[in-house]
Amino acid sequence: MASQNQQQQDENAIERMNSHLTEAGNKLANNKSIITWVVVGILVVAALIFGFIHFYQKPQNSKAFEAYNRVELNSLGNDSVAAAQYKDVADKFGGDAGNLAALSAGEALYNEGKYEEAVKYLNKFSSKDAVLDANALVLTGDCYVNLKKYDEAISAYQKAVRKADGNDQIVPRVLLKEANVFDEQKKFDKALECYQTIKKEFPQFRLGNGMDMDAYIAREEARLGK
Repeated sequence: MASQNQQQQDENAIERMNSHLTEAGNKLANNKSIITWVVVGILVVAALIFGFIHFYQKPQNSKAFEAYNRVELNSLGNDSVAAAQYKDVADKFGGDAGNLAALSAGEALYNEGKYEEAVKYLNKFSSKDAVLDANALVLTGDCYVNLKKYDEAISAYQKAVRKADGNDQIVPRVLLKEANVFDEQKKFDKALECYQTIKKEFPQFRLGNGMDMDAYIAREEARLGK
């Protein structure tokens, strides 16, 4: 009887072990199935990305640059024609060509005196090139000056200074623009700070009108009663 009980216990243990192994096998099979579907999903996404780049993005980029180059050839310095055509390219296309078209549209619109619209397109532009980005911000500030939106102009100029990161060809000229706006606002202390910064950080900078920074500093100090 004891032998039969032991045999029964052994059989029950074997059945439990088999049950556990079966359950583990099912889990492994399910996991393999999940892994397989994940891999398949990744491959499908990769194929879609490749297809988008190869069959859509590259042709679109080519079309965009072709359109941009046509404007370069067709406008021949006519700002009105250039503005209309660059706007069209910027509105239709993204990517580098659309980005450059937005900048070019902004420049052409500025030259036409359409400052509000110029700002709209200049705001669409962005670049990893700090000099190009800074110059676009300077032009944005110039638009705001012409619109007499002086606070917005100062904001754009200050962004340009930060973007230019110490460029000795850009920063002092932008600081001069800031100083002129501050003078227009009767904020002579702020204008003085701009001139003092130019003298301290860009001592080699010279203007073509024969005046140096000391003359501008003296003028602002006189306005402030110093």
